[in-house]
Amino acid sequence: MKERQEMKHRIAVIDYDKCSPKKCGNFLCIQVCPVNRQGKECIVKNEDAQKPVINEELCIGCGICPHKCPFGAISIVNLSSELRQPLHQFGKNAFRIYRLPFPKENSVLGLLGKNATGKTTVVKILSGTIIPNLGEYETSPEDYAAAIEHFKGMELQSLFKKLDAGKISLSYKPQNIDRIPLHFKGKVEELLKKVDENSNLEKTAEELEITEILSHSIDKISGGELQRVAIAAAVLKDAEIYFFDEPTSYLDVRQRLRVAQMIRTLAQKSAVIVVEHDLAVLDYLSDYINILYGKPAVYGVVSGPKSVKNGINEFLDGYLKDENVRFRSTELKFEANPPSTSAKKKVFMEYPALEKSFESFSLKSEPGKLNQAEVLGVLGPNAIGKTTFVKMFAGVLQPDNIKLDFKYKVAYKPQYLKADENLTVGELFGKNTDMQLFKTEVDRRLDIKKMFDSELTNLSGGELQKVSVALTLCKESDIILLDEPSAFIDVEDRLRVADAIKSVTNLKNKVTLVVDHDILFQDYVSDRLIVFEGTPAKNGTAAKPMEMEEGMNKFLKGMGITFRRDPATGRPRANKKDSVKDKDQKQANKYFYV
Repeated sequence: MKERQEMKHRIAVIDYDKCSPKKCGNFLCIQVCPVNRQGKECIVKNEDAQKPVINEELCIGCGICPHKCPFGAISIVNLSSELRQPLHQFGKNAFRIYRLPFPKENSVLGLLGKNATGKTTVVKILSGTIIPNLGEYETSPEDYAAAIEHFKGMELQSLFKKLDAGKISLSYKPQNIDRIPLHFKGKVEELLKKVDENSNLEKTAEELEITEILSHSIDKISGGELQRVAIAAAVLKDAEIYFFDEPTSYLDVRQRLRVAQMIRTLAQKSAVIVVEHDLAVLDYLSDYINILYGKPAVYGVVSGPKSVKNGINEFLDGYLKDENVRFRSTELKFEANPPSTSAKKKVFMEYPALEKSFESFSLKSEPGKLNQAEVLGVLGPNAIGKTTFVKMFAGVLQPDNIKLDFKYKVAYKPQYLKADENLTVGELFGKNTDMQLFKTEVDRRLDIKKMFDSELTNLSGGELQKVSVALTLCKESDIILLDEPSAFIDVEDRLRVADAIKSVTNLKNKVTLVVDHDILFQDYVSDRLIVFEGTPAKNGTAAKPMEMEEGMNKFLKGMGITFRRDPATGRPRANKKDSVKDKDQKQANKYFYV
């Protein structure tokens, strides 16, 4: 027993956004701590007496304070002695990251892991935004001397020497692109000209299909356009290392793979690091992968480098072979052969052909049938009319050719989310919500209740997305409409969201329409597909609902992309363009489900 204790050390983290000493009964954690009762000061009030502080050396890991805290603000974790010194710690009882990956020249490194386990922190350290403090959080380091000494004899030492001397060129595409208009006012072209170091603006704009918006104001373009502008700004710089933090948000499948091809081109002359939750894209563009595991918002650990196939499969399995670490109790699996059951299901409703025209865009949809207990995936390029189609079902828009009067109750989650400043998550769920359904089918998968005391405005993008999906699923409704429910959330939560959608749909005999660009997510959640075709921003056509194989083949053929399944996990994998597998599948007219 003594030997086992010596192999571990304890960390304590407090989420001060959740911590509220006045509401818990005046520092309840201090009152219940058994070490405090022995006269020692394990948990004390900080200097201004507003929040508690935990002494990690005195903490015995009894688990009482995390259990008693009504807001779930305290986490106590035992870690291996190998992780005794963090690479960076953000403060007393704050998040810390252990280890770093190494970006190799002429290669793309993919970072994969749950949200809040340190992926963006790793990118900021390697890009020079954060100087690692090696756990000495009391003072911020002014240079890289300690980091250089820490990595003596390792490959990372040379990188930190270059960062310290300012002799390395870097390019960084940030995660939060919505902040770009706050820091830059003007036309898109003006922004890109400032960073165009090799006179490649015209070619890059054409490849990313942003030529037509170069004259637009940066604060007037859509999320997908802003994402591509941010990618262009990163690509146009001449750098030794390129960093792309979640480059595919808001982009459709074709745009995602086009960006992936562009990133791979950069690796012909530089090192590239990419953080990405779309497994198909990460698989397509990466040369090797580092997995980040740990406890979200508490600590994160960077694994050793792994091949792309093994790395993604080990992540889905929840077990890292080389490290002998299990970081998830269950494995994530995809169905190798999705069953066709739509013919056996009862028809819920039939809808007519729909038409809707705007000043510069028109949409037409074929008539179709929706079945009870069925999830219909909606696939197609951006600006092709998917959101318009869903809004007509939601009653937000009326078609031009007919008056829709379904007389069904509809629950609708829009594409773009807004947080109400005056509400907590708990208050939001207190209105028109099936709380029994929430408890049995939704919360046990999405863990929403732990956020009940949080203000909506304090939630991250991923947390707000999960809350919005959960709320929509639990509203009294016959039809559920979800526009891009996977945006901003990590791989694990995407599959949990998909499980929640399927469970509620089947249990309550509802009809659910899901608009999303993640092929793996759609493959996992959908029973049938509605495929959109046409010319983006000009005209779109929605086909009637079709079986998965027919729908996926129709969609991917229009994109010129083929997918295969990984034999170990069943996950869809994009074939490299013009590879033997790609050519064989196109020859056989089998773009998926081979």
